Amino acid sequence: MMTLKIDGMTCASCAEHVRQALENVPGVRSAAVSWPNALADVAIDEGVSHETLAAAVRTAGYRARDADVPPRSAGQLDQAPGRARAGGQRSGDDGALRVAVIGSGGAAMAAALKAAENGARVTLIERGTIGGTCVNVGCVPSKIMIRAAHVAHLRQSSPFDAGISATAPVIDRSRLLAQQQGRVDELRHAKYEGILASNANTAVLHGAARFKDSHTLTVALTTGGQHDVSFDRCLIATGANAAVPPIDGLKHTPYWTSTEALASVTIPRRLAVIGSSVVAVELAQAFARLGSRVTILARHTLLFHEDPAIGAAVTAAFRAEGIDVLEQTQASKVAHIGSEFVLATNHGELRADQLLVATGRSANTSGLNLERAGVQLDGRGAIVIDAGMRTSAPDIYAAGDCTDLPQFVYVAAAAGTRAAINMTGGDGRLNLDTMPAVVFTDPQVATVGYTEAQAHQAGIETDSRTLTLDNVPRALVNFDTRGFIKLVAEAGSGRLIGVQAVAPHAGEIIQTAALAMHARMTVRELADQLFPYLTMVEGLKLAAQTFIKDVAQLSCCAG
Repeated sequence: MMTLKIDGMTCASCAEHVRQALENVPGVRSAAVSWPNALADVAIDEGVSHETLAAAVRTAGYRARDADVPPRSAGQLDQAPGRARAGGQRSGDDGALRVAVIGSGGAAMAAALKAAENGARVTLIERGTIGGTCVNVGCVPSKIMIRAAHVAHLRQSSPFDAGISATAPVIDRSRLLAQQQGRVDELRHAKYEGILASNANTAVLHGAARFKDSHTLTVALTTGGQHDVSFDRCLIATGANAAVPPIDGLKHTPYWTSTEALASVTIPRRLAVIGSSVVAVELAQAFARLGSRVTILARHTLLFHEDPAIGAAVTAAFRAEGIDVLEQTQASKVAHIGSEFVLATNHGELRADQLLVATGRSANTSGLNLERAGVQLDGRGAIVIDAGMRTSAPDIYAAGDCTDLPQFVYVAAAAGTRAAINMTGGDGRLNLDTMPAVVFTDPQVATVGYTEAQAHQAGIETDSRTLTLDNVPRALVNFDTRGFIKLVAEAGSGRLIGVQAVAPHAGEIIQTAALAMHARMTVRELADQLFPYLTMVEGLKLAAQTFIKDVAQLSCCAG
């Protein structure tokens, strides 16, 4: 018999999870687990080690140690900064700050790990799959699909077809999907589930949380029943879901959001896409390159909120690939008749085998009972926060896509980290002045800082230059000069305040621009830097040089 102390159990259901995990270990005859006593009595065969049992418990989301080995003392915990409640009080049994985190995506994980690092006892609550949107149904699977589509495109069409024979590839979507999901599962386990299981200061609770009051959550457990979680600090990081426009008849049809599109085992012959922003354009091009005849319905133009030149460049690239881009087009009614979608639009009727709706995302804030905790929402249902991720309610913070922050996972993670710093007594702020953004079309779109229009709205006079890619040696030797790089400078000072790029690998260019802006460099200073020849990022230097000279009159690598 071996007796283990189990940390992290909060209810009888937790005890049952631990019992099942232990009894699945070869050599374990039986396990009796008590969550009130935090103990597990395990009947084992000779040769079963404590380490093997502890590993099984960690896999279940809890922590195991010898019953006679005490946890870290409150005094040890006190040595790390920032665990006192307001007024210096601590309410955990060991004196540690109790932090509840609702969600398990980028913001939630960053916050949970930072809070645990600072000595807090963290309970992370997830109602669905660990990992949130990005790893499961967003960034990771979409970029895998986009990359596969890019490879398919190059095999049938490239600037070198005269010397390299092109062959239309056979697309086996089921195998591509299996490969895609395999990598998703691998990353979720390595970067989310495994890290949580191995962290001694975190416990995972599976269920849907709602506020009972300003310092208590009630969790409807996935396994049945409910459990109350009291906290000193709480982070709401519940993410967002696809927003669906109120088009007549749409909700009665089997339309796709990005989630269904990425999980589809088939490539539809005809795909209609409602939407013109990031998700719409990325998936539209991916499906087109994998064999769909794609039509995009854009209410205005593609990527309407960006510099107009960006939408024009992407539209030209799409049309060159055979994608129909219908600008200033809206669907007023959708029906699913037989096996096809019928869309009534202001430019006539459109028929398709499948319909993808990609018109933005809405914050997941309903059902949380936020009014009970005093958490205020904006007009779109997103949680209102300050620069320190504090909500309107004392001791409650929020981060990620459920707030009014830009919906990028790296912004969510940065916000989650700063929220945890503030929850544990520090002072963290999130500055988005040089936040880069990338759209993974081909050519890619990458931006940072002000557009000309945004600068003028802010009362800043500008001086700008646009460099077409036929002036960039890397683009010339690639025989692919689609796109441009535009620099926006403050008039007078010449300080770089914005960059917009449409180019292959623009996403690899933009961070250099962001760092230059962070350093408050002028375009002349940027033009004087050394850039490696025959790289796309050299286009930044050339674009900066256009403020002071005619780059068409330079030799290939003139400094």
